[in-house]
Amino acid sequence: MTVWAIANQKGGVGKTTTVVSLASHLALKGHSTLLLDMDPHGSLTTYFGFDPDNIENSIYTLFQHAEQQPLNAIFKTLKKTSQENMYILPAATAMATLDRQLGIQSGKGLVIQKTLQQLKDRFEYVLIDCPPMLGVLMVNALAACDELLIPVQTEFLALKGLERMLHTLHLINHSRQHKLPYLIVPTMYDRRTRAGTQTLQKMQKDYEDNLWQDAIPIDTQFRDASKSGIPLPALNPESRGSMAYERLMKKLTKASAVAKSDKNV
Repeated sequence: MTVWAIANQKGGVGKTTTVVSLASHLALKGHSTLLLDMDPHGSLTTYFGFDPDNIENSIYTLFQHAEQQPLNAIFKTLKKTSQENMYILPAATAMATLDRQLGIQSGKGLVIQKTLQQLKDRFEYVLIDCPPMLGVLMVNALAACDELLIPVQTEFLALKGLERMLHTLHLINHSRQHKLPYLIVPTMYDRRTRAGTQTLQKMQKDYEDNLWQDAIPIDTQFRDASKSGIPLPALNPESRGSMAYERLMKKLTKASAVAKSDKNV
């Protein structure tokens, strides 16, 4: 099982679109893929037609019963999406209360990691849509993942969100045995605008070692896909946005295979 967390502490940067599009490409290639909506806003959950305000079993349920998590209870929470080979553990808006409820209880930062351990024979890839703030949900996501993806809109204000996210990663790394690898993904790139090209150039200069040397272009078809509840790669695989995410997926899966090979040496 390979686990990627997708996070940024600024909204509107293409976080959920990145989760959905990468997962769709993986599922289209026959990989069993699981999505986790760790954001109380529930955008990923809503994308696939579920209501985070009224859902019965959700990630919130897993936290409520963290001490005993039988596999059948986890499977009750799993929902099938509109695409074959792709499932979701949905969000509930009540997840926003978890920090207040759990306080500093020990062990609550590993709830998701333990959940995924029980699903490791069921899914090949897991993608986690993270909340925009540091708290028990973000801590769980980063503790459970193998790599962090940080989508960053190619405009200057988005760079501040990137700085905050990297600061959060620095704090998280203090409690990990090994530093969490991360990849910055430029999104919503419009090469026709000076602001877009200048921002991308600044990212290439300041974050060269951890930057994907490509970009996700602006593509209005993402909006159409969201409205239909079908991921763009499944709806229109030849669209610019879909092909860009396919390139990113290939890079990530190749790097993941190399990392696993190195571990086994």
